[in-house]
Amino acid sequence: MAQHPRTDEQLWTAVHLVRRFRGNVSNASRNSTLPLSTLTHQVRDAKKRFGYDVLTRPLENDPSDFTLPVLPDDTPSAEELLASRRTAYARKRTAVEARQLVPITVHLDGPVGIMHGGDPHLDDDGTDVALIERHVALVQATPGLLGANVGDYSNNWVGRLAHLYGQQSTSAKEALVLVEWFIRSMRWLYLIGGNHDCWSGDGDPVAWFARQSNSLYTQHGVRLALSFPNGKVVRVNARHDFKGHSQWNTAHGPAKAATMGWRDHILACGHTHVSGYQVLKDPATGLISHALRVSSYKKADRYADKLGLPNQDIFCAPVTILDPRWPDDDPRLVTVIFDPESAAEYLTWLREKAARGSRKR
Repeated sequence: MAQHPRTDEQLWTAVHLVRRFRGNVSNASRNSTLPLSTLTHQVRDAKKRFGYDVLTRPLENDPSDFTLPVLPDDTPSAEELLASRRTAYARKRTAVEARQLVPITVHLDGPVGIMHGGDPHLDDDGTDVALIERHVALVQATPGLLGANVGDYSNNWVGRLAHLYGQQSTSAKEALVLVEWFIRSMRWLYLIGGNHDCWSGDGDPVAWFARQSNSLYTQHGVRLALSFPNGKVVRVNARHDFKGHSQWNTAHGPAKAATMGWRDHILACGHTHVSGYQVLKDPATGLISHALRVSSYKKADRYADKLGLPNQDIFCAPVTILDPRWPDDDPRLVTVIFDPESAAEYLTWLREKAARGSRKR
């Protein structure tokens, strides 16, 4: 049997019905007496006869109950997202490249010393705070002696470890007071964020304290190129920890880094609360590298006692004395002294000697 063509009135009725339900034919059918198949065919015919945009374009005398406005979308377009991603990547790439090797201009004439302080854990009851105060005063009083630290400025217990505040006498709030005092106590050559500091995430208070004191602070590690007035460049590679451990060599991590390609004069780290030192020479260039693992100011450690870890704490603030008069293959370029007081005396004598020699010339 031949099917009679649908009239314009029938098709417009179907169009207005579907428009009431914002183009959803299924919803329109459920809320009317028209079967879904019939309404679907009528809508198809209406599009052919009146235009394929008949369900979306404005119509005169639309009998809908109300007209909904077309609301703007809060999701960026693909073009906008791509432009934003390009800008974000460029910013990230610039920041990363600037930190590959940070240039530091040294304005001091003659030798300088760097005291590489170990993990302070200032709020821990097992920390020798008096020793920290003595070392801070030593840096403040010794010309040419620069402060540095490899991280973990407080316990900063978070998450499931927060209950450990019940095992120490210093509160979290008081810990921040101590950390702020420590960061503001001197101008630091570098400050590293350790794992305890990084537990704060993007809200790391140490980063804020460092910005206020105009000090270089980076999480995990930093490489520095110290340029002296005579043109000599000494590279310092400092991290909270270097990958790699050995039961035979506590300085294995930084020594491995030097062996595997980091051709730096000094490689220093902490984290494990033990001391270690190894000297290496690159046979191709003659460069002498000094690999240091510094222990912690935390001298009484319940965690170490629990695990039965041996006491391998020899030095927690060794000083590397840099004499820019010597080449990379000369052992006098970098001298490592484990006791800061002795290092300060030697540095003072060496600077005076260098100054006398300069005056004679």
